[in-house]
Amino acid sequence: MTVNVLAHTAARLTPVRRPVALAAAACLLSFCAFWVAQRAAGVSMIDLMVYRAEGGTVRAGADLYAMRATRARLPTTYPPFAALLFTPLTLLGVPEMRTLATAANLALLVALAHLSLRLAGRERPGAALWVAALAVWCEPVWTTLRYGQINLLLAVAVLWDLTRRAGHRGAGAGIGLAAAVKLTPALFALFLLLTGLVRARGAGWNPWLRQAATALAVFAGATLAAAAVLPADSRRFWTSTLFETSRVGHAEDTANQSLRGVLARLLHTGDPGMWWTAAAALTAGLGLCAAVRAELRGERARAVLCCAATALLVSPVSWSHHWVWCVPGLVLIGAHRVGAAAAALVFGSYALWWVPHGAGRPELAQSGLQMVLSALYPLAGAAFVAAVTLGPRSGAPLRPWRTSRTS
Repeated sequence: MTVNVLAHTAARLTPVRRPVALAAAACLLSFCAFWVAQRAAGVSMIDLMVYRAEGGTVRAGADLYAMRATRARLPTTYPPFAALLFTPLTLLGVPEMRTLATAANLALLVALAHLSLRLAGRERPGAALWVAALAVWCEPVWTTLRYGQINLLLAVAVLWDLTRRAGHRGAGAGIGLAAAVKLTPALFALFLLLTGLVRARGAGWNPWLRQAATALAVFAGATLAAAAVLPADSRRFWTSTLFETSRVGHAEDTANQSLRGVLARLLHTGDPGMWWTAAAALTAGLGLCAAVRAELRGERARAVLCCAATALLVSPVSWSHHWVWCVPGLVLIGAHRVGAAAAALVFGSYALWWVPHGAGRPELAQSGLQMVLSALYPLAGAAFVAAVTLGPRSGAPLRPWRTSRTS
Protein backbone atom coordinates (compact mmCIF):
# COMPACT_ATOMS: atom_id res chain seq x y z
CA MET A 1 0.00 0.00 0.00
CA THR A 2 2.86 2.37 0.88
CA VAL A 3 4.44 1.68 -2.51
CA ASN A 4 1.16 2.49 -4.27
CA VAL A 5 0.84 5.79 -2.36
CA LEU A 6 4.41 6.79 -3.24
CA ALA A 7 3.90 5.85 -6.87
CA HIS A 8 0.68 7.87 -7.02
CA THR A 9 2.37 10.88 -5.39
CA ALA A 10 5.32 10.67 -7.78
CA ALA A 11 2.96 10.50 -10.75
CA ARG A 12 1.24 13.68 -9.56
CA LEU A 13 4.49 15.53 -8.92
CA THR A 14 6.22 14.61 -12.20
CA PRO A 15 4.05 16.83 -14.43
CA VAL A 16 4.73 19.70 -12.03
CA ARG A 17 8.46 19.15 -11.86
CA ARG A 18 8.91 19.16 -15.64
CA PRO A 19 7.61 22.70 -16.28
CA VAL A 20 9.48 23.95 -13.21
CA ALA A 21 12.72 22.41 -14.46
CA LEU A 22 12.16 23.91 -17.90
CA ALA A 23 11.41 27.32 -16.37
CA ALA A 24 14.52 27.09 -14.18
CA ALA A 25 16.67 26.26 -17.19
CA ALA A 26 15.22 29.14 -19.20
CA CYS A 27 15.71 31.55 -16.30
CA LEU A 28 19.30 30.44 -15.73
CA LEU A 29 20.07 30.79 -19.44
CA SER A 30 18.54 34.27 -19.53
CA PHE A 31 20.43 35.35 -16.41
CA CYS A 32 23.72 34.03 -17.80
CA ALA A 33 23.16 35.90 -21.07
CA PHE A 34 22.31 39.00 -19.07
CA TRP A 35 25.46 38.65 -16.97
CA VAL A 36 27.60 38.36 -20.10
CA ALA A 37 25.85 41.32 -21.74
CA GLN A 38 26.36 43.52 -18.69
CA ARG A 39 30.03 42.64 -18.48
CA ALA A 40 30.46 43.25 -22.21
CA ALA A 41 28.84 46.67 -21.75
CA GLY A 42 31.42 47.48 -19.08
CA VAL A 43 28.88 48.38 -16.39
CA SER A 44 30.30 50.57 -13.65
CA MET A 45 27.80 49.81 -10.86
CA ILE A 46 28.46 53.40 -9.86
CA ASP A 47 25.64 53.65 -7.32
CA LEU A 48 26.92 50.57 -5.53
CA MET A 49 30.30 52.31 -5.26
CA VAL A 50 28.54 55.31 -3.70
CA TYR A 51 26.83 53.01 -1.18
CA ARG A 52 30.21 51.54 -0.29
CA ALA A 53 31.66 55.02 0.14
CA GLU A 54 28.75 55.94 2.44
CA GLY A 55 29.49 52.90 4.59
CA GLY A 56 33.16 53.88 4.69
CA THR A 57 32.27 57.42 5.71
CA VAL A 58 30.17 56.11 8.60
CA ARG A 59 32.98 53.86 9.78
CA ALA A 60 35.46 56.76 9.55
CA GLY A 61 33.17 59.07 11.51
CA ALA A 62 33.29 61.69 8.74
CA ASP A 63 30.56 64.05 7.49
CA LEU A 64 28.16 61.84 5.54
CA TYR A 65 26.51 64.61 3.53
CA ALA A 66 29.77 66.33 2.64
CA MET A 67 31.07 63.09 1.08
CA ARG A 68 31.63 62.85 -2.67
CA ALA A 69 32.25 59.48 -4.28
CA THR A 70 33.54 58.18 -7.65
CA ARG A 71 34.90 60.32 -10.49
CA ALA A 72 31.43 61.82 -10.89
CA ARG A 73 31.67 63.14 -7.30
CA LEU A 74 28.23 61.86 -6.38
CA PRO A 75 26.81 62.87 -2.98
CA THR A 76 24.82 60.97 -0.36
CA THR A 77 21.09 61.40 -0.92
CA TYR A 78 19.48 58.71 1.28
CA PRO A 79 18.59 59.03 4.99
CA PRO A 80 21.34 58.14 7.51
CA PHE A 81 19.76 54.75 8.26
CA ALA A 82 20.63 53.62 4.73
CA ALA A 83 24.30 54.47 5.28
CA LEU A 84 24.32 52.28 8.38
CA LEU A 85 23.03 49.37 6.30
CA PHE A 86 25.77 49.96 3.72
CA THR A 87 28.67 49.61 6.17
CA PRO A 88 29.12 45.82 5.56
CA LEU A 89 29.98 46.63 1.92
CA THR A 90 33.29 48.03 3.15
CA LEU A 91 34.31 44.57 4.32
CA LEU A 92 34.35 43.25 0.73
CA GLY A 93 36.69 43.84 -2.14
CA VAL A 94 35.17 45.70 -5.07
CA PRO A 95 35.05 42.70 -7.49
CA GLU A 96 33.49 40.46 -4.84
CA MET A 97 31.01 43.19 -3.90
CA ARG A 98 29.90 43.63 -7.51
CA THR A 99 29.48 39.92 -8.05
CA LEU A 100 27.47 39.42 -4.87
CA ALA A 101 25.32 42.49 -5.59
CA THR A 102 24.47 41.22 -9.06
CA ALA A 103 23.63 37.74 -7.79
CA ALA A 104 21.52 39.18 -4.97
CA ASN A 105 19.63 41.45 -7.37
CA LEU A 106 18.87 38.54 -9.69
CA ALA A 107 17.56 36.53 -6.74
CA LEU A 108 15.47 39.53 -5.70
CA LEU A 109 14.06 39.72 -9.22
CA VAL A 110 12.79 36.15 -8.89
CA ALA A 111 11.27 37.07 -5.52
CA LEU A 112 9.63 40.15 -7.05
CA ALA A 113 8.23 38.03 -9.87
CA HIS A 114 6.81 35.56 -7.35
CA LEU A 115 5.19 38.31 -5.28
CA SER A 116 3.87 39.97 -8.43
CA LEU A 117 2.15 36.75 -9.46
CA ARG A 118 0.73 36.38 -5.97
CA LEU A 119 -0.56 39.95 -6.11
CA ALA A 120 -2.23 39.26 -9.46
CA GLY A 121 -3.64 35.94 -8.25
CA ARG A 122 -1.69 34.03 -10.92
CA GLU A 123 0.70 31.83 -8.94
CA ARG A 124 1.69 28.75 -10.94
CA PRO A 125 4.62 26.32 -10.59
CA GLY A 126 7.60 27.81 -12.39
CA ALA A 127 5.76 30.97 -13.45
CA ALA A 128 7.99 33.28 -11.41
CA LEU A 129 11.06 31.91 -13.17
CA TRP A 130 9.56 32.62 -16.60
CA VAL A 131 8.62 36.14 -15.54
CA ALA A 132 12.10 36.81 -14.13
CA ALA A 133 13.74 35.43 -17.30
CA LEU A 134 11.90 38.03 -19.38
CA ALA A 135 11.78 40.91 -16.88
CA VAL A 136 15.56 41.04 -16.51
CA TRP A 137 15.71 42.62 -19.97
CA CYS A 138 13.29 45.46 -19.15
CA GLU A 139 15.04 48.83 -19.04
CA PRO A 140 14.31 49.59 -15.35
CA VAL A 141 15.64 46.18 -14.27
CA TRP A 142 18.65 46.31 -16.59
CA THR A 143 19.55 49.78 -15.31
CA THR A 144 19.04 48.78 -11.68
CA LEU A 145 21.62 46.03 -12.06
CA ARG A 146 23.84 48.22 -14.21
CA TYR A 147 24.14 50.78 -11.40
CA GLY A 148 24.00 48.27 -8.53
CA GLN A 149 20.86 49.96 -7.21
CA ILE A 150 18.57 48.81 -4.34
CA ASN A 151 15.23 49.27 -6.12
CA LEU A 152 14.44 45.55 -6.28
CA LEU A 153 15.08 45.16 -2.56
CA LEU A 154 12.70 48.00 -1.70
CA ALA A 155 9.97 46.74 -4.05
CA VAL A 156 10.23 43.22 -2.59
CA ALA A 157 10.01 44.59 0.98
CA VAL A 158 6.84 46.53 0.12
CA LEU A 159 5.17 43.73 -1.84
CA TRP A 160 6.09 41.21 0.86
CA ASP A 161 3.93 43.28 3.20
CA LEU A 162 1.08 43.86 0.79
CA THR A 163 0.66 40.24 -0.31
CA ARG A 164 0.52 38.72 3.18
CA ARG A 165 -2.73 37.50 4.64
CA ALA A 166 -4.96 40.12 6.21
CA GLY A 167 -4.16 40.76 9.87
CA HIS A 168 -0.65 39.26 9.82
CA ARG A 169 1.20 40.67 12.83
CA GLY A 170 4.37 41.53 10.97
CA ALA A 171 2.66 43.21 8.02
CA GLY A 172 3.88 46.78 7.69
CA ALA A 173 7.46 46.16 8.79
CA GLY A 174 8.71 45.89 5.22
CA ILE A 175 7.15 49.22 4.25
CA GLY A 176 8.57 50.89 7.37
CA LEU A 177 12.09 49.66 6.68
CA ALA A 178 11.88 50.57 2.99
CA ALA A 179 10.76 54.11 3.91
CA ALA A 180 13.62 54.43 6.42
CA VAL A 181 16.08 53.61 3.63
CA LYS A 182 14.39 55.73 0.96
CA LEU A 183 11.42 57.98 1.67
CA THR A 184 9.27 57.28 -1.40
CA PRO A 185 7.80 53.97 -0.09
CA ALA A 186 6.25 55.96 2.78
CA LEU A 187 3.34 56.69 0.42
CA PHE A 188 2.26 53.05 0.85
CA ALA A 189 1.90 53.63 4.59
CA LEU A 190 -0.22 56.72 3.89
CA PHE A 191 -2.35 54.63 1.51
CA LEU A 192 -2.93 52.05 4.25
CA LEU A 193 -3.68 54.76 6.80
CA LEU A 194 -6.27 56.45 4.58
CA THR A 195 -7.91 53.13 3.75
CA GLY A 196 -8.01 52.22 7.42
CA LEU A 197 -9.52 55.58 8.40
CA VAL A 198 -12.28 55.22 5.82
CA ARG A 199 -13.02 51.66 6.92
CA ALA A 200 -12.83 52.65 10.60
CA ARG A 201 -16.07 54.59 10.28
CA GLY A 202 -17.92 51.31 10.21
CA ALA A 203 -15.47 48.77 11.58
CA GLY A 204 -13.26 50.64 14.07
CA TRP A 205 -9.69 49.38 14.46
CA ASN A 206 -8.87 47.27 11.38
CA PRO A 207 -5.99 45.50 9.59
CA TRP A 208 -5.17 48.57 7.45
CA LEU A 209 -4.69 50.79 10.49
CA ARG A 210 -2.69 48.07 12.22
CA GLN A 211 -0.42 47.69 9.21
CA ALA A 212 0.03 51.45 8.87
CA ALA A 213 0.86 51.70 12.59
CA THR A 214 3.45 48.94 12.26
CA ALA A 215 5.03 50.67 9.28
CA LEU A 216 5.20 53.96 11.19
CA ALA A 217 6.66 52.30 14.29
CA VAL A 218 9.36 50.49 12.30
CA PHE A 219 10.20 53.64 10.34
CA ALA A 220 10.43 55.69 13.53
CA GLY A 221 12.51 53.03 15.28
CA ALA A 222 15.00 52.77 12.41
CA THR A 223 15.23 56.55 12.06
CA LEU A 224 15.75 57.09 15.78
CA ALA A 225 18.37 54.34 15.88
CA ALA A 226 20.23 56.09 13.07
CA ALA A 227 19.93 59.40 14.94
CA ALA A 228 21.46 57.81 18.04
CA VAL A 229 24.45 56.55 16.06
CA LEU A 230 24.75 59.48 13.63
CA PRO A 231 23.25 62.53 15.42
CA ALA A 232 24.95 65.25 13.35
CA ASP A 233 24.21 63.56 10.03
CA SER A 234 20.60 62.91 11.03
CA ARG A 235 20.08 66.54 12.06
CA ARG A 236 21.54 67.78 8.79
CA PHE A 237 19.49 65.40 6.65
CA TRP A 238 16.10 66.05 8.26
CA THR A 239 16.55 69.82 8.52
CA SER A 240 18.26 70.71 5.22
CA THR A 241 19.51 67.93 2.93
CA LEU A 242 16.04 66.43 2.55
CA PHE A 243 14.87 69.60 0.79
CA GLU A 244 17.89 69.99 -1.53
CA THR A 245 16.49 68.26 -4.62
CA SER A 246 19.27 69.70 -6.76
CA ARG A 247 21.78 67.39 -5.02
CA VAL A 248 20.41 64.44 -6.98
CA GLY A 249 20.86 65.92 -10.46
CA HIS A 250 19.25 68.14 -13.06
CA ALA A 251 15.45 67.94 -13.06
CA GLU A 252 15.27 67.75 -16.87
CA ASP A 253 17.56 64.71 -17.19
CA THR A 254 16.05 62.11 -19.49
CA ALA A 255 16.51 59.54 -16.75
CA ASN A 256 14.19 61.53 -14.47
CA GLN A 257 10.86 59.84 -15.20
CA SER A 258 8.75 61.86 -12.77
CA LEU A 259 6.26 64.67 -13.30
CA ARG A 260 8.97 67.16 -12.37
CA GLY A 261 11.23 65.80 -15.08
CA VAL A 262 8.45 65.89 -17.68
CA LEU A 263 7.55 69.50 -16.81
CA ALA A 264 11.20 70.59 -16.81
CA ARG A 265 11.62 69.24 -20.35
CA LEU A 266 8.25 70.57 -21.47
CA LEU A 267 8.90 74.08 -20.13
CA HIS A 268 12.60 74.02 -21.15
CA THR A 269 13.72 74.91 -17.64
CA GLY A 270 15.74 73.26 -14.91
CA ASP A 271 13.21 74.36 -12.28
CA PRO A 272 9.50 73.94 -13.09
CA GLY A 273 8.68 75.53 -9.72
CA MET A 274 5.01 75.93 -8.85
CA TRP A 275 3.88 74.09 -11.96
CA TRP A 276 5.40 70.92 -10.54
CA THR A 277 4.12 71.61 -7.02
CA ALA A 278 0.55 71.98 -8.27
CA ALA A 279 0.77 68.97 -10.60
CA ALA A 280 2.32 66.78 -7.89
CA ALA A 281 -0.30 67.76 -5.29
CA LEU A 282 -3.16 67.08 -7.70
CA THR A 283 -1.68 63.76 -8.81
CA ALA A 284 -1.04 62.67 -5.23
CA GLY A 285 -4.61 63.44 -4.24
CA LEU A 286 -6.18 61.72 -7.25
CA GLY A 287 -3.81 58.75 -7.09
CA LEU A 288 -4.33 58.07 -3.39
CA CYS A 289 -8.11 58.44 -3.70
CA ALA A 290 -8.13 55.99 -6.61
CA ALA A 291 -5.92 53.53 -4.71
CA VAL A 292 -8.11 53.69 -1.59
CA ARG A 293 -11.29 53.22 -3.62
CA ALA A 294 -9.79 50.21 -5.41
CA GLU A 295 -8.67 48.70 -2.10
CA LEU A 296 -12.12 49.12 -0.57
CA ARG A 297 -13.59 47.39 -3.64
CA GLY A 298 -11.29 44.45 -2.88
CA GLU A 299 -9.00 45.17 -5.84
CA ARG A 300 -5.67 44.90 -4.06
CA ALA A 301 -3.50 44.56 -7.16
CA ARG A 302 -4.88 47.68 -8.84
CA ALA A 303 -4.70 49.60 -5.55
CA VAL A 304 -1.07 48.70 -4.87
CA LEU A 305 0.11 49.48 -8.39
CA CYS A 306 -1.87 52.72 -8.44
CA CYS A 307 -0.10 53.75 -5.24
CA ALA A 308 3.30 52.78 -6.71
CA ALA A 309 2.66 54.77 -9.90
CA THR A 310 1.52 57.77 -7.85
CA ALA A 311 4.67 57.67 -5.70
CA LEU A 312 6.89 57.55 -8.79
CA LEU A 313 5.00 60.39 -10.47
CA VAL A 314 5.06 62.82 -7.56
CA SER A 315 8.61 62.18 -6.36
CA PRO A 316 10.92 65.09 -7.32
CA VAL A 317 13.25 62.61 -8.98
CA SER A 318 12.24 59.14 -10.18
CA TRP A 319 15.12 57.74 -12.20
CA SER A 320 14.16 55.21 -14.85
CA HIS A 321 15.51 52.38 -12.70
CA HIS A 322 13.04 53.31 -9.93
CA TRP A 323 10.31 52.01 -12.24
CA VAL A 324 11.03 48.34 -11.43
CA TRP A 325 7.36 48.42 -10.36
CA CYS A 326 6.77 47.76 -14.06
CA VAL A 327 7.35 44.07 -13.23
CA PRO A 328 4.17 43.59 -11.14
CA GLY A 329 2.42 45.98 -13.52
CA LEU A 330 3.30 43.89 -16.57
CA VAL A 331 2.31 40.71 -14.73
CA LEU A 332 -1.12 42.11 -13.90
CA ILE A 333 -1.72 43.58 -17.35
CA GLY A 334 -0.30 40.55 -19.14
CA ALA A 335 -2.40 38.12 -17.10
CA HIS A 336 -5.53 39.74 -18.47
CA ARG A 337 -4.19 40.65 -21.92
CA VAL A 338 -5.31 44.27 -21.58
CA GLY A 339 -2.74 46.50 -23.30
CA ALA A 340 0.03 44.00 -22.55
CA ALA A 341 1.91 44.55 -25.82
CA ALA A 342 1.91 48.34 -25.43
CA ALA A 343 3.11 48.12 -21.81
CA ALA A 344 5.87 45.68 -22.73
CA LEU A 345 6.97 48.02 -25.55
CA VAL A 346 7.16 51.00 -23.18
CA PHE A 347 9.41 49.30 -20.65
CA GLY A 348 11.29 46.97 -22.98
CA SER A 349 12.13 49.20 -25.93
CA TYR A 350 14.55 51.59 -24.14
CA ALA A 351 12.86 54.29 -26.25
CA LEU A 352 13.39 57.02 -23.64
CA TRP A 353 17.10 56.84 -24.48
CA TRP A 354 16.50 57.49 -28.18
CA VAL A 355 16.51 61.25 -27.51
CA PRO A 356 19.55 63.53 -27.09
CA HIS A 357 20.88 63.29 -23.55
CA GLY A 358 24.11 63.67 -21.62
CA ALA A 359 26.54 66.55 -21.26
CA GLY A 360 25.39 70.02 -22.23
CA ARG A 361 21.81 69.48 -20.98
CA PRO A 362 20.31 68.85 -24.46
CA GLU A 363 17.00 67.89 -22.82
CA LEU A 364 16.22 71.59 -22.42
CA ALA A 365 15.82 71.86 -26.21
CA GLN A 366 13.78 68.74 -26.96
CA SER A 367 11.26 68.64 -29.79
CA GLY A 368 7.66 67.50 -29.31
CA LEU A 369 8.34 63.88 -30.31
CA GLN A 370 11.44 63.74 -28.14
CA MET A 371 9.41 64.98 -25.18
CA VAL A 372 6.92 62.17 -25.71
CA LEU A 373 9.65 59.55 -25.87
CA SER A 374 11.35 60.90 -22.74
CA ALA A 375 8.01 60.85 -20.87
CA LEU A 376 7.01 57.26 -21.63
CA TYR A 377 7.11 56.00 -18.04
CA PRO A 378 5.15 58.92 -16.53
CA LEU A 379 2.59 58.64 -19.34
CA ALA A 380 2.20 54.91 -18.65
CA GLY A 381 1.91 55.54 -14.91
CA ALA A 382 -0.64 58.33 -15.40
CA ALA A 383 -2.66 56.12 -17.75
CA PHE A 384 -2.77 53.37 -15.13
CA VAL A 385 -3.84 55.78 -12.38
CA ALA A 386 -6.56 57.12 -14.68
CA ALA A 387 -7.77 53.59 -15.42
CA VAL A 388 -8.00 52.78 -11.72
CA THR A 389 -9.72 56.11 -11.07
CA LEU A 390 -12.41 55.32 -13.63
CA GLY A 391 -12.84 51.83 -12.15
CA PRO A 392 -13.23 48.50 -13.95
CA ARG A 393 -15.49 48.63 -16.96
CA SER A 394 -18.60 46.54 -17.01
CA GLY A 395 -17.75 43.15 -18.42
CA ALA A 396 -14.03 43.88 -18.51
CA PRO A 397 -11.81 40.80 -18.24
CA LEU A 398 -9.78 42.25 -15.38
CA ARG A 399 -10.40 40.28 -12.18
CA PRO A 400 -7.79 41.56 -9.72
CA TRP A 401 -6.41 40.01 -6.57
CA ARG A 402 -8.86 40.26 -3.67
CA THR A 403 -7.91 41.45 -0.22
CA SER A 404 -9.90 38.59 1.27
CA ARG A 405 -7.52 36.00 -0.14
CA THR A 406 -5.03 34.37 2.15
CA SER A 407 -1.50 33.60 1.09
